[in-house]
Amino acid sequence: MSELRQRLSATVEADLLAAGRDAVAAGEAESLSAWVNAALRRQADHDRRMRALDAFLAEYEAEQGEITEEEMAAAARAMRARAVVVRGKRGRGVA
Repeated sequence: MSELRQRLSATVEADLLAAGRDAVAAGEAESLSAWVNAALRRQADHDRRMRALDAFLAEYEAEQGEITEEEMAAAARAMRARAVVVRGKRGRGVA
């Protein structure tokens, strides 16, 4: 299946344009267009996931009631308690 592509003219921040050109120069992207396409794809995927999360939370809260600040704090504490430290503590000479 052939991809449909359209030419785009856009104004971008200079540092982002430089980052794209650097990625191409480093061989991290085939072209500036490919780099921009990848960035747009990531944003579109992110937006889709956020909409799905919003829909899930709305459905959950419609069935179970609003998630309270206390429940969110308890969940955060539980996640921190199960977290695995992957780097040393600061101040022990570890960079």
